Amino acid sequence: MITLLDFGIILLTAAAVAALVAALAGIALRFARHTSMLLRLLIVVAATVASIAAATIAVAVQMYISDHDLIVLFWVIGVGAVISLGVAALMGLGISRTSDRLRSTARAIGDGQIVVAEDYAGLEFAALAQELAETSQRLARSREDVATLEQSRRRLVAWISHDLRTPLAALRAMAESLEDGVAEEPDRYHRQIRVQAETLASMVDDLFELSKIQSGTLSLNMEPVSLFDLVSDTVADLHPVAASRSITLKESRTGNLTLYGDARELSRVIGNLLMNAIEHSPANSEILISARETENEHVALSVVDAGGGIPEEDLGRIFDAGWRGTPSRTPTPTLDMSAGAGLGLAIVAGIVEAHAGGVTVHNVPGGCQFDVTLPRFGARTS
Repeated sequence: MITLLDFGIILLTAAAVAALVAALAGIALRFARHTSMLLRLLIVVAATVASIAAATIAVAVQMYISDHDLIVLFWVIGVGAVISLGVAALMGLGISRTSDRLRSTARAIGDGQIVVAEDYAGLEFAALAQELAETSQRLARSREDVATLEQSRRRLVAWISHDLRTPLAALRAMAESLEDGVAEEPDRYHRQIRVQAETLASMVDDLFELSKIQSGTLSLNMEPVSLFDLVSDTVADLHPVAASRSITLKESRTGNLTLYGDARELSRVIGNLLMNAIEHSPANSEILISARETENEHVALSVVDAGGGIPEEDLGRIFDAGWRGTPSRTPTPTLDMSAGAGLGLAIVAGIVEAHAGGVTVHNVPGGCQFDVTLPRFGARTS
C-alpha cells in the first residue's frame, strides 16, 4: 500500500516534469507560429509523449526499480513515442492536403469561378468547404448584378444624353432665330422655349429623384394620408392631358384608404403611373384608377390602361431606369407637359419600396395593369 507521502511525491514529480516539457513546447510553438500546421502538430504530439515519458521515467528512477526493468520501460516508451509521432505525421499530412485543396478552392473563387462543395474528412473542413461553395455562388450572383447595373447605367447615360440633345437643339435653334430676328411668330417661339425648358427641368428633376432613391438618401415626410384624396387630386391635374387625347380617367374606391406616407412622393407615384398610361393608351380609350383596402392590412392602387399590353419578355425590365417599351428614345411633350426621361416607373418602384410597399405589373385584355400595395395606417409591422 503506497503511503500518502509517497503518493504526493509522485504527483509533484510528474507535475514538475510535465510543466517543464510544456514550457519548452510553448517556446517551440511560438518560434514555429509561422510554419506549417504539420510541424506544429508534431510539436504538440511530441510534447505530449515527452511529458508522459519524462514523468514516468522520473518516477521510475525514484522508485529504485532494477536496471533491467528500467531498460524495458525505456523501450516501451520509445516504441509508443515513435508510433504516436507517426500517426501524428499522417494526420498532419492529411490536414496539409486538405488545406491545399481549400486554398485552391479559395483561389478559384477569387478568379471568378463557381465551386461546388467537395467531400472533406472532418466536420469543420466539410462545413468550411460548404461555406466556400455558397460564397462562390453569392459572389457569382453579385457579379451578375453588378454587370447588369453597369449595363443599365451605360444604357441610361446613353438614353439621357440622347434625350437631352433634342430640347437643347430646339432651344438653340429658336434662340438663334429670335436673336437674328427671323422668327415669324416670336410669341409661339417663346411658348416653345418654355415647353422645352420644362422638359429639361423635368429630366433633371427625375435624375435627381432617382439618384436620391438609389443612394438611400430619399427623405420622407411621413404622416397619415388619404389615398382617395391623392388619387382625386392627381386625376384632376391630369384631366386636361387625358382630355386632349380623348382619354377618359375613371376612378373607383372602397374601404379605409388611409395610409402612412409622404403625400408629395405618393402623388408622384400616382402621377407617373397615370402619365405612363396616358402616353401608351390610344384615343377614345378609358383608364381605370381603383383604390381599395386589402385583407392583409394594406391598401392597393391599380391603374389599368388600354395600351395593348407589354411583351412578356419585357415585363421584368419595365421598372429599370431608362427602359422604354417603344423604339423611340425621345420623350414627346403632351399639352405643355414633358414625358420625362424614361425614369418614371423606376422612380415609382423606388418610392413605393421606400414606403415598405410593392409594385407589380401584368397584362390584361387590351392593356396592362399596375398594382401598388402600401401598408395601411395603423397596420401592425413586424
